[in-house]
Amino acid sequence: MSVSAVARLTRDLTAGLDGAGLEGFYRDLHRHPELSFAEHRTAARLAMRLRAAGFQVTERVGRTGVVAVLGNGDGPVVWLRADMDALPVREATGLAYASTVDGVMHACGHDLHLTWLVGAAEALAAARETWSGTLVVIGQPAEEHGGGAAAMVADGVQERFPRPDALFAQHAVPGPAGLLPHTPGLILSASDDVEIVVHGLGGHGSRPESTVDPLVTAAYIVTRLQTVVAREVAAKDSAVLTVGRFHAGTQANIIPAEARLTLNLRTQDPVVRGRVLTSVRRIVTGECQAAGCPAPPEITVAAEFPNTVNDAVLDVRIAAVHREVFGADSVLDFGPAMGSEDFSRLAPPGVPYDYWFVTSTPAAVWDAVPGADMAEKLGKVPSNHSPLFAPDPVVLVPGVRALVSAALSGLEG
Repeated sequence: MSVSAVARLTRDLTAGLDGAGLEGFYRDLHRHPELSFAEHRTAARLAMRLRAAGFQVTERVGRTGVVAVLGNGDGPVVWLRADMDALPVREATGLAYASTVDGVMHACGHDLHLTWLVGAAEALAAARETWSGTLVVIGQPAEEHGGGAAAMVADGVQERFPRPDALFAQHAVPGPAGLLPHTPGLILSASDDVEIVVHGLGGHGSRPESTVDPLVTAAYIVTRLQTVVAREVAAKDSAVLTVGRFHAGTQANIIPAEARLTLNLRTQDPVVRGRVLTSVRRIVTGECQAAGCPAPPEITVAAEFPNTVNDAVLDVRIAAVHREVFGADSVLDFGPAMGSEDFSRLAPPGVPYDYWFVTSTPAAVWDAVPGADMAEKLGKVPSNHSPLFAPDPVVLVPGVRALVSAALSGLEG
């Protein structure tokens, strides 16, 4: 179908969307968040809606994943994917539909993603006389954990279900509600979580000379690691190194026997990634040797996300469709982000995919923060993973339209 034909059909298919029904589903998901690989209720809710729409549904793919297939004659195969898991964050939004699970929150918009997916699947199923091909809808577990897509691949998602001709996904982000940032090529960075154990020699706080203090050594490591990006990565390259966790000790008068750190590394180039990981290992090992630690440190890459690199031709086409559906000013290019995703792991080798953002900050929140331009304001509104992150439900229907239009662009009309 041409871009204009896809846009017209999208508007027709989504003209009668039940916005109130979508918001009810979204609020229910938000009230009942579930952590990675524990999305049992969420997956069941998704499966129930998709079965009712006429899909053949397979549950427990990659532990808690859902795959639904709607065959509709000859034609291309399109996969639509949304992630399902929440985060270990205590919600502070004050929303009427805030999380009922203490310390767990949909702080990254996955409840919104899943609602978009359900809405798009139902709209396309209800209008199957307008297209031909096969639509595959995927509810992916454990994106935050970093292992969800890999678990589905290990469970045969690429072999057990129709091979895609294209894959699509979208993600809620801060920004004035309703924009659709697109980037052809690299859009999201690689991420590595590195776990470090520093071994010391514990003892009484009154006799530090009889110990090797791993806490002090770990503190030196944290300080020295700040030089990796500042002094070992070229200014033209992008990298972020964050020490997100530091655990040591039990009480004030005990020097502990070990200290544990967890780092998060973000890079956009494989060469830079290798250099940063090498630097981390060198610094950690060197500081432990300098302190006289009784055993070498343990350094483990515990989780990793690949770069997300959109097929440029596909992204240009989907961006054109979105401009036609939502208006020329609705689509912009933020360039590559330092955030990470495991969506690309679902794509079989050689299959193109496209991933874009949907801005979702409520207008009142956006307008209230100071700033001369969008970039300045973005740093002041609640972002993904914040306990204050609260997407505006006004983007529910546009998000469904964005997915529907992408799917139709890949199917035969």
